[in-house]
Amino acid sequence: MAHRHRHEHGHSKLKLPDYKQWKTEGTPLKIVQKKLAARGLRDPWGHNEAWRYTGGFANNGSFVGALLKGFKWGFAAFVVAIGAEYYLSPRIKIRSITEENTWKSDRKYHLS
Repeated sequence: MAHRHRHEHGHSKLKLPDYKQWKTEGTPLKIVQKKLAARGLRDPWGHNEAWRYTGGFANNGSFVGALLKGFKWGFAAFVVAIGAEYYLSPRIKIRSITEENTWKSDRKYHLS
């Protein structure tokens, strides 16, 4: 008896982008290809690395950029922490001074 419903139980095929969309013009790969061509060589897979130099992947990887990454959010968190400490510290100091004074006054009465 045959099944009435045909279900594919395998995984669907992964759709890969067309390799022709990645161009090496205007990337450091073009320089590499020129150097290889001067020696009579060719890199048939060079276009596969072109995606690294386009779109959101093409970040400027400088040393200063790496040091300053996240500086904006870190500075904002620093300002919030300093503000919270400034706002809460007088209350904490007053509480600790009053607790210290009550402890000293209790100590006087207990020792006598």
